[in-house]
Amino acid sequence: MRALVVEDDERIAAQLAEALTAAGFAVDTSHDGEAAEFLGMTETYDVVVLDLGLPKMDGISVLTSWRRGKRLMPVLILTARDDWSEKVRGFRAGADDYVVKPFRMEEVVVRCRSLVRRAAGHATSELTCGPLVLDTQLAIITLDGLPLKLTAFETRMLSYLIHHAERPITRTELSEHLYERDTDRDFNSIEVIIGRLRRKIGRNMIETIRGQGYRLSAPTNA
Repeated sequence: MRALVVEDDERIAAQLAEALTAAGFAVDTSHDGEAAEFLGMTETYDVVVLDLGLPKMDGISVLTSWRRGKRLMPVLILTARDDWSEKVRGFRAGADDYVVKPFRMEEVVVRCRSLVRRAAGHATSELTCGPLVLDTQLAIITLDGLPLKLTAFETRMLSYLIHHAERPITRTELSEHLYERDTDRDFNSIEVIIGRLRRKIGRNMIETIRGQGYRLSAPTNA
């Protein structure tokens, strides 16, 4: 999954980016409101962590602009004040959740994972596709009850496919959700990772649909 961290305190931003990266997210960061607004309008994110007290353009204005521009990614707002009126302003602007500073990084990660899961239409923390089970809070994927040995990028890709199982996912969509902004997005590397995943979970679970991309489906009994 791909996340945007918007925080003007570079130390906190780096800590958030580190925690989310360790949790399996591809992370972009921004330290002012104007840059954040541009990124949110032009890039594809599965979740945004947005501080409200930003230079150049405040967080509420950034979020309002995104929602007016029909940008629907889940947004977790950060506020230094445990003030109900501030929370109400955030929710009215289109926020999905909030955390009050000071906060624990683990809480932010858990809330981000929950927002991503709910945005994909899932009610529980365990997502199932046939013999595959993804524990979205622990970021563990099992096959027939046994943990899969996956690289970080394989985990990220398979997690995205499980979140969106049974529908075609184009290579463009995968590249938009799996890579940081400044990373070269190579379609050939996506095909290589798909091939490795097929060897690990079974070739019949990831189908190539001509002109549409890839689809993860539960195997059917003949």
